[in-house]
Amino acid sequence: MLLIGVNRSPYTRRVAVTLKAYGLPFEQRDLSGFGNRAEVRAANPLGRIPALVLDNGETLVDSAAIIDHLDEVVGHERALTPPTGADRRAVLRVAALMMGACDKGLHAAYERNHHPPEKVHQPWIDDCMTQMKQALAAVEAMVERNYLLLGRFTQADVTAFIAERLARGLKVDTAAEMPRLHAHCRRLLEQDAFRSTEP
Repeated sequence: MLLIGVNRSPYTRRVAVTLKAYGLPFEQRDLSGFGNRAEVRAANPLGRIPALVLDNGETLVDSAAIIDHLDEVVGHERALTPPTGADRRAVLRVAALMMGACDKGLHAAYERNHHPPEKVHQPWIDDCMTQMKQALAAVEAMVERNYLLLGRFTQADVTAFIAERLARGLKVDTAAEMPRLHAHCRRLLEQDAFRSTEP
């Protein structure tokens, strides 16, 4: 399999962490949706990362769709998202909150970094960052001893790590504002799937 995208992207890194956690062999082509538009669009007409090219040549796009496929590949017993019921809904809820937090953080960063200074709308940035922090705080309340949910490692942990990492990159002091979540993510960083995917 070939993963297209840079791990600075939370969406690409989410897939990379999941592939590593599953022990699935893959190569990665570090392409950016900004710096390598033509190459990325060859894999994904939207020009977004990540894209995952399967061994049969089929290309999957969108991190959620890619991870759904990877869960199917490893089977229900190993999947980081439970197959049915309340447990599945709980993990998907956290994943949606955390990837939504990433969306909001990136909206704020794009507003700040890709508009001329006179056109930057600070109230929009502030609102996006507030939404990101509120989502992180909601998930912090779930942190137990070792994992967020179900007493085991799930996609909820992966997405919480990804969102907390992005928040720190956007100057959110998670150690002060979400200390339990921050500590949880520091523990996860000791695992190879997280450590080896550092951008």
